[in-house]
Amino acid sequence: MTAPNRPLAAAAWMTGSIASFTAMAIATREIKGVHDTFEILAYRSVIGWCLVVGIAAVIGQLGRIRADRLPSHLVRNVFHFTGQSLWFWAVTMIPLAQVFALEFTSPIWVILLSPLFLGETLTRRKLLSAALGFAGILIVARPDFGNLDLGVLAAAGSAVFFAATALMTKRLTRGEAIVSILFWLTLMQAGFGTAAMLADGQFTVPTLATLPWLVLIGIAGIAAHLCLTTALSLAPASVVVPVDFARLPIIAVIGALFYAEPVEATLFLGAGLIFLGIWLNLRTGTPLPQGADVTKP
Repeated sequence: MTAPNRPLAAAAWMTGSIASFTAMAIATREIKGVHDTFEILAYRSVIGWCLVVGIAAVIGQLGRIRADRLPSHLVRNVFHFTGQSLWFWAVTMIPLAQVFALEFTSPIWVILLSPLFLGETLTRRKLLSAALGFAGILIVARPDFGNLDLGVLAAAGSAVFFAATALMTKRLTRGEAIVSILFWLTLMQAGFGTAAMLADGQFTVPTLATLPWLVLIGIAGIAAHLCLTTALSLAPASVVVPVDFARLPIIAVIGALFYAEPVEATLFLGAGLIFLGIWLNLRTGTPLPQGADVTKP
């Protein structure tokens, strides 16, 4: 593919990523009264694991799945499972646009956590990027410290765990194939989700009404990461990230039309500051962590 066509191709792949993440959020909303967070995670991961194994078999990639770094996979997936749980729970608690806006703070947390996980240095520009991101968080969340919204805390917390997972993924991808990471990701998430689902002794078996939504969540999760991975391989993060931000107005419109969720100017003002912080960091030439896309919901 010629260089001028690569950004266009990346934008096309990002359209698939945006559609997939949006579909996953909508499907979660549609079954929130029937299945709890851990049930959704368990069923989604089982479906995702079947997809990963099936696709890997078809394209001849099963041999690239390794088991020599299981401790690293385990630690990473504990963080990932926590982030996923918080994200899916937040989707059922607060407006969808608010969840997406707070999720976009994950790169800001990557900046702050990179010295701990990767030994990187915090520069003044990175600190300014983080400050802009946190200003955006305060505008989006508008926290009442006397009566904190648990849904907002869950969405913000998911971004922190996704950031930590991204950094651990960066270390894993040094010699580990993406198919191997996805295999252990979905398998361990299925195990964690099933254990959590059965912990209270009660769970709901998928019905004819909820099964299509659960299948959609499973397919959308894999499709979103595939599209995002491909887009990042075709164009720089400075091209891909702005396109990804199109998820915010799209989900805001969907939330307003189908769930009567309010759309306020402060949401976009805060999201704009978050984006400005991320864009400023990308201008330094600092790449997003390789493999970071597989850490999202």
